[in-house]
Amino acid sequence: MTRSALPLPRVGTGTRRPGRPATDMGTGGRRGWHLWHFPCRLPAGGILTQAAVPVSLITAITLCATFAPMTIHLSPLLVAAPTSAAAFAGSRFIAGTALAASAAMLVIDSHDGLLHSPLLPIHIGALLVVSGFVVVARALHDRDLRELTQVRAVAEVAQRVVLRPLPRQLGPLRVACTYRAAAAHAQVGGDLYAVARTGRTTRFLIGDVRGKGLPAVEDASALLGAFREAAYQHATLPDLTAALESSVRRHLAQLTDSDPESSERFITALLVEIPDEAPLVQVISCGHPSPLRGHRGKVAALPIPHPAPPLGLASTSPGTYHVDTFEFGAADTLLLYTDGVIEARNLTGGFYPILDRASIWPWECPHSLLRHINHDVDTHTGGRLQDDLALVAIQRTSAPDTDRCPTPPSAPNPRRPSRDEPGAPGTTRHS
Repeated sequence: MTRSALPLPRVGTGTRRPGRPATDMGTGGRRGWHLWHFPCRLPAGGILTQAAVPVSLITAITLCATFAPMTIHLSPLLVAAPTSAAAFAGSRFIAGTALAASAAMLVIDSHDGLLHSPLLPIHIGALLVVSGFVVVARALHDRDLRELTQVRAVAEVAQRVVLRPLPRQLGPLRVACTYRAAAAHAQVGGDLYAVARTGRTTRFLIGDVRGKGLPAVEDASALLGAFREAAYQHATLPDLTAALESSVRRHLAQLTDSDPESSERFITALLVEIPDEAPLVQVISCGHPSPLRGHRGKVAALPIPHPAPPLGLASTSPGTYHVDTFEFGAADTLLLYTDGVIEARNLTGGFYPILDRASIWPWECPHSLLRHINHDVDTHTGGRLQDDLALVAIQRTSAPDTDRCPTPPSAPNPRRPSRDEPGAPGTTRHS
């Protein structure tokens, strides 16, 4: 499932190593549900803080060698000082630690009577050689870490361009969304969502691209760009869906020369339209999982009797798309999700039982709902996602300023009004 680029860390002074990212934009923060996790490193609090470990080792080994019998040579243990410094310090600090350890080695070997022995140059030479390898390894590590940090910053910017965060308030609708990438260090993937505010109507899109990696990101970006443009140009959901199908087909046709398997790629999608004035929701499913609705204290999947094929395999004729209409009144909540939720497996291979768990979720607030689902999925899978996961929770409020989940509303952006009306041709009404 959004952030600004991060500044590059100062390598060698408290540099932190990034872990697996995940995004939760349902709580309003730029970070959200799963943050970047950084292993504990020594703080960049000055040279004294960094020097504590190697200086302690050098001092302890020197003292032990002073009281140990002269037949026991402890000076080779000093190689631990520059080696330990590589865990938190830069190349220059490691080189300085190696010189300090060499001086301590000279003191210890002199105490042991090895000042004129051939063992002294061997001990110091071995220490310097090992320290040299450590310095080179640390320099290569710092270079790779800088590159990884740059890639991470670019990925964060790319995610904000490809997968924009949804506004928290759209007319009478309170919205929360979450995106979580299954791949380590990934910020974007094949799951997608978007929203368009057209006059007194709000349209949502959620989808899942077949495949993974860069091709999936490319397909998701193409569909999102098409939706953001076509959502304001077509009055009905069937017209909009047909336009998206045409855009996906053109996109895949352009990839035929570079990717012979592009004809096998497709995108499952769910289009949702919610008018401000009427207590209903209209849905077109293109091979996507049916949304869940919390309605009058009960939770159930919305029945979609006639889903269309996924985008890329569907029809470009608006008449082939069936619109299903359902009641969606005040305090009702709609949950849109991708198959990364229902296909999340536990250690025994069992899928996540979304319908069984839905009845115990807190449906009063969309932001709390997504936090609870994320925690529940992590508990089920042990924190190991096998697929990307996207969630969008939508709640209709009778009055945004008295909602039980208060958040600062976003100003709507009125655009071309929709001419969709309940009971239009090709529309079925469900309660």
